[in-house]
Amino acid sequence: MPSLTFHGAAQTVTGSKYLLEAGGKQVLIDCGLFQGLKALRERNWAGTPFDVKTLDKVLLTHAHLDHVGYLPRVVREGFGGEVLCNSATKELAEIIMRDSAKIQEADAEYANRKGFSKHKPALPLYTADDVTETMSLFRTLEREEWFQVTGPIWARFHDAGHLLGSNMIEVEVREGARPLRILFSGDVGRYDGPLYHDPYTATECDYLICESTYGDRDHPETAILDELEAVVNRAVARGGVMLMAVFAVGRAQQLVYLLNVLECAGRIPKLPTFIDSPMAVDATKVFRAHAIDHDLTEGELCGDKHVLSGRNVQLSRTVDESKAINHVKGPAIIMSSSGMMTGGRILHHLKQRLPDKRNTIVMGGYMAEGTRGRQLQDGAPYIKLHGMEIAVHAAIEKVPGLSGHADRRGLLRWLSALKTAPKKTFLTHGEIPAMTAFAETLRAEKGWNVHIPALGERAELE
Repeated sequence: MPSLTFHGAAQTVTGSKYLLEAGGKQVLIDCGLFQGLKALRERNWAGTPFDVKTLDKVLLTHAHLDHVGYLPRVVREGFGGEVLCNSATKELAEIIMRDSAKIQEADAEYANRKGFSKHKPALPLYTADDVTETMSLFRTLEREEWFQVTGPIWARFHDAGHLLGSNMIEVEVREGARPLRILFSGDVGRYDGPLYHDPYTATECDYLICESTYGDRDHPETAILDELEAVVNRAVARGGVMLMAVFAVGRAQQLVYLLNVLECAGRIPKLPTFIDSPMAVDATKVFRAHAIDHDLTEGELCGDKHVLSGRNVQLSRTVDESKAINHVKGPAIIMSSSGMMTGGRILHHLKQRLPDKRNTIVMGGYMAEGTRGRQLQDGAPYIKLHGMEIAVHAAIEKVPGLSGHADRRGLLRWLSALKTAPKKTFLTHGEIPAMTAFAETLRAEKGWNVHIPALGERAELE
């Protein structure tokens, strides 16, 4: 009997890993890092909870770190099967995993130099060489075409509308009188969201694995361009620098696009803009190369083939270029990662910009529990940076319209296409309050059988 084990994104928003077993074959859907709270991050080091040497294939929904970031570790431990995704996901995944490996190696080197690690010596979770070996296992496939994954397991990809290359994955286990159908939502994107197409219609299934990041709330109905225009103009009026916390892959490119549209329309002044992230620089090149895969409806105002580039954007790759931004006076825009402020160059910018009330810190999208982004979002008067307590005097602005996830309304709209209720719906990729609220919504409004699996829980699929 087929089974599914939830090795990640179970009662948390990170570490997506679902192990499907059928016909003596094993397929992992996503292979992400845990992020956020220390107890979750430590799971990355606790050992892979399944035998990687018996794993046949890996399928990827998209390239974000919490969906691909553990892959090099699995390869390091002996996985040698194929990793299946589309070409954009492959290109972005390599950028993200190489950046992660660089951080892992730097952290280990620093711990050894300072002598604070309990491990002697401290070792990285994986290295750049592990990423190189991982990339040799990738095979790319097109959307909308069924392919045999391994044994009785077949799959096809559909656009999830969340990120360049993002997919929901429709799976069939083709054994017995009729195929067993399983739908993995991946991260469902927003309807009418900028840059990305609407998510593909949900397909009929026996079992549904559905994300629930915003299952307990709806995004404001304000149009994203109106929302961003107001935030930018308030920041300009303060006279300082606007520091935008961005995910280097996805959010940075989306913001460049939207700011360019607003400038073209004369709705905001032309502002010098700095993207301070080597990973964002590399990812921007991939986005430009795949421009045909984007919905650039808003950008038609510009009549500009470089609408994804921005007219006043300076890309900072080196450390010296990053340090030079410290001398920038407002009004100006700095985009830096990480998006939840857990690490990266943004920490140095926060240390400099937070104490000045003329500056503005802009957050868009989801901030996981245990991150500095969540602390600022919740109104913390101080945050800890590099061992120092930094006072928060800068204005904190939120642009929830930038979230790449469907909200409660959007998820219900996506699920409305299902004419027959799945035998069981598993809610994943959300904090417990969001999952619980969405489970109750589905039970009350649809009468569905909904379950919130625990980490490590195994479900038989009849």
